[in-house]
Amino acid sequence: MFCKSCRDFGIRVFPFELCTSSFAIRQSELARFALAALFVVLLLLSSCRGEVEIVPSTGTQTGGAEPLKSVSGFYVLNEGNMGSNKCTLDWFDYATGIYSKNIYPERNPGVVQELGDVGNDIGVYGSKLYAVINCSHFVEVMDVRTARHQAQIPIPNCRYLAFGGRYAYVTSYAGPVQIDPNARLGYVARVDTATLQIVDTCTVGFQPEQMALFGGKLYVANSGGYRVPDYDRTVSVIDLATFRVVRTIDVAPNLQYMAVDKHRGLIYVSSRGDYADVGSAIHVIDSHTDEVVRTIDLPCSAMTLQGDSLYVISRSLTWQADDEALAKYVIYDLRREEIVTLGFITDGTDADITVPYGLAVNPENGDILVTDAKDYVTPGRLHCYNRAGVRHWSVTTGDIPGHITFVGK
Repeated sequence: MFCKSCRDFGIRVFPFELCTSSFAIRQSELARFALAALFVVLLLLSSCRGEVEIVPSTGTQTGGAEPLKSVSGFYVLNEGNMGSNKCTLDWFDYATGIYSKNIYPERNPGVVQELGDVGNDIGVYGSKLYAVINCSHFVEVMDVRTARHQAQIPIPNCRYLAFGGRYAYVTSYAGPVQIDPNARLGYVARVDTATLQIVDTCTVGFQPEQMALFGGKLYVANSGGYRVPDYDRTVSVIDLATFRVVRTIDVAPNLQYMAVDKHRGLIYVSSRGDYADVGSAIHVIDSHTDEVVRTIDLPCSAMTLQGDSLYVISRSLTWQADDEALAKYVIYDLRREEIVTLGFITDGTDADITVPYGLAVNPENGDILVTDAKDYVTPGRLHCYNRAGVRHWSVTTGDIPGHITFVGK
């Protein structure tokens, strides 16, 4: 395989072929010829190494331009299939209505491996944009306005982000990416957002996922996903002052997502169950007592909290279920403690969604964003719905669009 410059010059680099015609070449001439050829090859290879190919992003006019007071746009982190090194970053601009795909290579032409393998979470804090790249084992830190690379924070098998005070918190499975009944306990890394250095770690349960901060405590959902069928079923409670676990709450097997109702001090945590006999559900922890006070019998494959509403993509997670056919788009009212709708998509366009995957709600205008992972190996779709559940626009994304974060003005 040759680099671009070598192909353009039409030079065969290796193996080197000699002419063996009837006109013999004297040994000294052959030596001089070989030396000259080697010099040319080394020169061209040096040229190849120095060459930087800038991959331009692609923009699509969605028709969704809407100047907002507090939100300028949002980023979409496309996971990319494991092992493909195809994690990409997209950007939507509310001022123009343009959705730009794969902006990272264009903004960062000097980063050879681009974003890496499997994007697992994304978040904005202060002037920085953080992206968790799970199988590449680092958190990529960028400028929030330009998406230009600032630093990489090495954290093995990193999973999710949370922010509070001067710190970013990152969950880590700690061990390699593999099913292992003897997989080690995970931990939470505490990162100083000024220096971007890890300043402390705290051991939690097995294979920790999302976190929630409230009342001076950090709640961590432990999954135990690598230890199947012996899933973890606990939430670790970390005191932020000491950064040590002060309580472990027994909840349900295979925990994943978390959300905080700050008005009532309630922590919502989803359980994926065991994919067979124990189903998925959402559990409610009272932060004042650190006890489970309620269970919502609602399968959950994605959830996000906005105002007094918990938005849920509800799919059965058992192996036998036809997940996509059974998908519901739920709004749960936190005040009334009840489901108010099983279909926040009201115009029938949910039929266009193959695999509902990511979910976010615009904090200013109430737009609901639902991503479609399609077949997990080809570009997905992002659908934008207004408050009434009518699709406003739709656009093609990268592979497995999974995580969305809004950017303020």
